[in-house]
Amino acid sequence: MDEHEQLAAEFESHRTHLRAVAYRMLGSATEAEDAVQESWLRLSRTDAGDVRNLRGWLTTVVARVCLDMLRSRTSRREDPVDVHDAGPVLDRADPAGDVDPEREALLADSVGLALLVVLDTLRPAERLAFVLHDMFGVPFDEIAPIIGRSPDATKMLASRARRRVQGAGEPGGTAGEDAGRRRQVVGAFLAASRDGDFEGLLALLDPDVVLRSDGAAAASGSPAEVLGAAAVARTFAGRARAARLALVDGIPGLVWAQGGVPRVVFGFTVADGRIVAVDVIADAATLGDLEIEYPA
Repeated sequence: MDEHEQLAAEFESHRTHLRAVAYRMLGSATEAEDAVQESWLRLSRTDAGDVRNLRGWLTTVVARVCLDMLRSRTSRREDPVDVHDAGPVLDRADPAGDVDPEREALLADSVGLALLVVLDTLRPAERLAFVLHDMFGVPFDEIAPIIGRSPDATKMLASRARRRVQGAGEPGGTAGEDAGRRRQVVGAFLAASRDGDFEGLLALLDPDVVLRSDGAAAASGSPAEVLGAAAVARTFAGRARAARLALVDGIPGLVWAQGGVPRVVFGFTVADGRIVAVDVIADAATLGDLEIEYPA
């Protein structure tokens, strides 16, 4: 077997995995095959001897190809999910090549036409971050260069995508909570924060709530991570005076703007009437991707 044949054989050993990544990114088996073929063409033009982790390298390449394809779509309505071939294409092996049957079964249950339809509502960068991290376990620091963001900003994109996916799974809900109720909780949180109402904040926070800040917010003085209701309540008590209630990508949240330009967004994950997570987003590129509406 010559060098080219050996490389082709190694590529074929990863084809199913690459097709699974591309399929979840694009929602079309035909386009997924095109993306996989493009990754082979790029590999064949590369000095593979310099590639230490071929599976990881190919995953990155096919992800970049899919991202370009998603961004080139002029309208999602013109590129519907391939309904006639929407069966899951499964291959979630770990980097060592061992398949976990339990994870395979869970993935088989979670991937289907319904999920693909939800994924199709995400922006390209959100979709890539969510698919690569949540479905294939790719670390954020490896995803970040693909979409041109920092690891923290990439984590926020995946978190926002995750909330959308989870919310779509609940009839009339957003991340497991009725949208109207969620707005009430976030509004009450804003009022308690402005008033310095520590007890009021505690009542709205889950005991195990987590506050997470992206790199830009942390650089501006926001704590990178705060755990527990009391600690989070102390962080917000008497603050957020200039923040406004807003819909952030259709989800109730808070926005602090300066000169009409959003500078910080607070995203909330609400479950059973309590806040279980607060994401502080200050990265300019991420903020630029958000759709922000202020209720009348």
